[in-house]
Amino acid sequence: MPILEKGLLGWAYQVSALLQIRHLCSLTLIAACLLAAGNVFAQEDKKTDDDKPADPDTGESTVEEKTLGLLPNPLQKYGVKFAATYIGEGLGNSSGGLKQGAIYEGRLNLAVDVDLEKLAGIDKLTFHANMFQIHGDGLSRSNLQNFFVVSGIEALPSTRLYEAYFEKQWGNKKVSLRFGQLAADSEFFNTKYTDVFTNASMGWPAITSLDLPSGGPSPPLAAMGMRLLVNVTDQLSVLGGIFDGDQAGPGPGDPQERNRYGVNFRINDPPLLLGQIQYAWNNKKGDENPAGQIKFGAWRHLGSFADQRFASNGVSLASPASSGEPLLLSGDIGGWMVFEQKLYRIPKSDDRGIGFFTRVAGAPADRNLIDLYADTGIEFIGLSDARPNDKLGIAAGYAHVSKRAQALDADYRALVNLNWPMRNFEGLLTAVYQYQIRDGWTLQPNFQYILHPGGGATNPSGPLAGTPLKNASVFGLRTTLKF
Repeated sequence: MPILEKGLLGWAYQVSALLQIRHLCSLTLIAACLLAAGNVFAQEDKKTDDDKPADPDTGESTVEEKTLGLLPNPLQKYGVKFAATYIGEGLGNSSGGLKQGAIYEGRLNLAVDVDLEKLAGIDKLTFHANMFQIHGDGLSRSNLQNFFVVSGIEALPSTRLYEAYFEKQWGNKKVSLRFGQLAADSEFFNTKYTDVFTNASMGWPAITSLDLPSGGPSPPLAAMGMRLLVNVTDQLSVLGGIFDGDQAGPGPGDPQERNRYGVNFRINDPPLLLGQIQYAWNNKKGDENPAGQIKFGAWRHLGSFADQRFASNGVSLASPASSGEPLLLSGDIGGWMVFEQKLYRIPKSDDRGIGFFTRVAGAPADRNLIDLYADTGIEFIGLSDARPNDKLGIAAGYAHVSKRAQALDADYRALVNLNWPMRNFEGLLTAVYQYQIRDGWTLQPNFQYILHPGGGATNPSGPLAGTPLKNASVFGLRTTLKF
């Protein structure tokens, strides 16, 4: 295969051509800048297996996971590994939101990982793909109308392809390139101490899921693109990605309906660029000092974004003189910081202990619904020798409605209704306990308290325009089976 002989620049050129990026020189410049930015792609002497494909349901490796042992893998010796995970959960809000009620939802995730070096003798090339079978209702969609979607598996019912990509490595995992249909949430803006939480924003934060077209490349919609990883040292890593900027494509309604089966494979939309730089300390196996890391990242989208207040004719969208179409602004940017630190380490254990995390992010107020985001939490991992795999997590989150969107609410109050509700922020308080019944089977009772769902009201332009929303109490029970 001649393409394998072209090296890193050849791979970058082929994928950028596939994505039909007009300015290859810009992509080269971005890749060069990102050689100081990234997410650690784990070395063999590090504590984690971040270089393995992550199960979107649990964050664990689909290659080196603990399972029930029920799924046969007769081709594993040839480099072909199958994985299956089922999550089922019941959730209900006893107060607040748009209405009270309870739902059941489930997601079956089927994955395959192929080591093409074992299978076909192609050096350091692998393939990963997975699909979802999604069923049931969604509590945030049906009952809450909130920003912090209360479940990471909430989605419209469908059978959908999620990720499908190749990965090529150079050196001793020093450089890695993925290309195909990819998600970003497992590598960008992430922290390992959120894996116990069931709220969607504890994975892919609400600022990116709400501000980016179609929610950005994250469950349940991955996007065509590529990402480049460079491990500069054992501590310093760089990660950069370029994705199609709207994996569902433009249009009205829910993006999941526009890309119902995950096979749109769009490559012509204005691109989304992501970059991240990470520095880790005490990150080698057996290190007695508490491990930690810090990440700085940013996104840049080259498409058009709707002004949060003004119409195309320059007046407020709330005004009777409005054209009814929002003013379009060119491009969007945002930035984030992630800090995580192990506060206590169980002796002679790399994984067990107490971990702390915090994340903050910001974006321009004129073209984004959320202009400031923050979350923080603590995870207790296997503190009891009798229950070494159990986890407990407590976290809080904050999503600020942008000043421009608040100004639109003020316009509605002045021009439409003196009692029009003013949105300000949404907050989240959550606690989760993960009880391991046996390898591959866990139960997770969880509680979430949503302050000011939707910022305190529904979207002014939606079918329930301006409906006030009260604080919501959400109770849930999740079971996860890895076959």
